[in-house]
Amino acid sequence: MPINPFVSLFGRSPIGPMQQHIAKAHECAANLVPFFEAVMVEDWAKVEQVQQDMSRLEHEADKLKKSVRLHLPKSLFLPVPRSDLLELLSVQDKVANRAKDIAGLMLGRQMAIPQALQPLMRTYVQRSVDASAQALKAMNELDELLETGFAGREAVLVETLIEELGVIEHDTDRLQIDVRRALFKLEKDLPPVDVMFLYQIIDWVGDVADRAQRVGNRLEQLLAR
Repeated sequence: MPINPFVSLFGRSPIGPMQQHIAKAHECAANLVPFFEAVMVEDWAKVEQVQQDMSRLEHEADKLKKSVRLHLPKSLFLPVPRSDLLELLSVQDKVANRAKDIAGLMLGRQMAIPQALQPLMRTYVQRSVDASAQALKAMNELDELLETGFAGREAVLVETLIEELGVIEHDTDRLQIDVRRALFKLEKDLPPVDVMFLYQIIDWVGDVADRAQRVGNRLEQLLAR
């Protein structure tokens, strides 16, 4: 395997911490699955416990983000532009932020999900978390990408992972339409304020997948350089 000489000379110190950061961000987002399961059975003690776990994970991701920003080398010999890495870091962080927003709002309002909406919502949330998992999978190849100079089989592998991420995100778009349509049919039987906040949560679940796809988009831009 050909080795990028800049990696040999200057190491790959920014990459490991960035991978740790997205792993933490994904861990936060992945908790949306047990969170929604607890909401659906109205186990508010469990809901609160999962929300607190998510808040802790988002805070840990924030600390990792700040550490990467502080210690990211300012050397001209970084394998990729420093600004690109900082932008990638910021996009990763938004995955955890949105997941925490969802949990905080739903717990704070003790939001119930109508029984008729639950099967679709369960699928939708899982697919959104799948997008976050796929972004993590792609990011975990970044160190190998650097070693191969963003070329060869490793680049093809990452391009494939990013394409799969796009498919997953497209699935969430389709599911979002289905969930919104199902909620529309139930509107007349629900309090208007509850309906308003349910639409917001549906949008925010989609945001998790959108933000995960942006991680893939940023990686794609690095490949194109």
